Amino acid sequence: MNVDEIKRVVADQREELEEIFRRERIVERIAPTEKLLKALSHPNILAVLGVRRCGKSIFSHLLLKGKRYGYINFDDERLANLNTDDLDRVLQAFYELEKELDYLVLDEIQNVPKWELFANRLRRTKKVVITGSNAKLLSGELATHLTGRYVDFVLHPFSFEEFLRVKEIEAGRKDTYSTKKIAEIKSALQEYMRAGGFPEVSKFGRIAISRIYEDIITKDILLRHGVRKERDFKDMARYLVSTFSREATFSKLKNLFGIKNVHTVKNYVDYLTTAYLIFTVERFSFKLKQRMIAPKKVYCVDTGILDAMAPRFSEDTGKLMENLVFVELLRQKSFTESPREIFYWKDHQQREVDFVLKDGMNVKKLIQTTYASSRDEIEKRETEALVRASDELKCKDLLVITWDYEDEWSVNSKKINCLPLWKWLSK
Repeated sequence: MNVDEIKRVVADQREELEEIFRRERIVERIAPTEKLLKALSHPNILAVLGVRRCGKSIFSHLLLKGKRYGYINFDDERLANLNTDDLDRVLQAFYELEKELDYLVLDEIQNVPKWELFANRLRRTKKVVITGSNAKLLSGELATHLTGRYVDFVLHPFSFEEFLRVKEIEAGRKDTYSTKKIAEIKSALQEYMRAGGFPEVSKFGRIAISRIYEDIITKDILLRHGVRKERDFKDMARYLVSTFSREATFSKLKNLFGIKNVHTVKNYVDYLTTAYLIFTVERFSFKLKQRMIAPKKVYCVDTGILDAMAPRFSEDTGKLMENLVFVELLRQKSFTESPREIFYWKDHQQREVDFVLKDGMNVKKLIQTTYASSRDEIEKRETEALVRASDELKCKDLLVITWDYEDEWSVNSKKINCLPLWKWLSK
């Protein structure tokens, strides 16, 4: 590919983005932008990762607003045959178009073979932002060459706070919520749980969700990993999405879909998780072996996908709430530098706690989610499990996230806080 052809693509992509910013109301993302920009002040690469179509490109432009930067999106059919030798021509095209550049944004660069060496060379003289929809983007050669010279940030679809911004709903201070404002926010939460947080949904409606799902399956998994038995993989992917907030085992999946080798099942699950479509959570144990052999719980990156791809299962509001809480916990984790880990807990009597938050060697918080609007609706087993896990894990911070009930009470001298989901999400 020659320089003039690359220049046309770069210029076209820039015009398209500028048109988006002129034509549409762009919602500022809630993110640690100062920390990310500070990371770029060193010879680091900033990697913005996340599921396809969650807004990584727009976020990169917002991050560098007012700065001199070049941008190219490699997820463009005109660049489909770009090879390693063409990357220097990309740099030449930037210089011929922009003259002076301080930053470079390389969008979905993992589509180009051996891009790692190019990015590593660039970061010595330029501040480089790369984006990707694969969790293993920074593994392999790049990690070897950079030896720690990178910072990564995982972007998710819109949070509920960002969704409220899309809807132009002012949440305001929590202690000044009126009855009318609470009703408005709860109505928005119901819509958010069904529509999800992909930015395109706010523009094109829920029809966009099916297209996003198919693109993730096809472009980010089937084509990238060369999956041969596409039907088996697609069936298993849909099954895992439809059984969100529930336990699964590799052996059960193997038997359910008639797959001969359990390692194939493990690979399929790995493809889905590295594409950020699903996440697996281990059962908590202080023994590593027990964590590895116990069933894992499966969550989806966006509740809109759940409602579109598994409408029968998405009628379980309690499980939708649990999935929503998990993704928000992931989002909160990406904002901090703490070594936070997320587990679930279950004992031999099948008492279960949805989320165990662990920092280092200490369990910091236990969280239950329940579709309840009063204390009477909170099942006894929910609080019994919290108390039992509190004793076993030596954790005193106990939270029940409800649909619409707020209170605080003690069970066996242990304080339990209840907080409505809408308030917890907009805190």
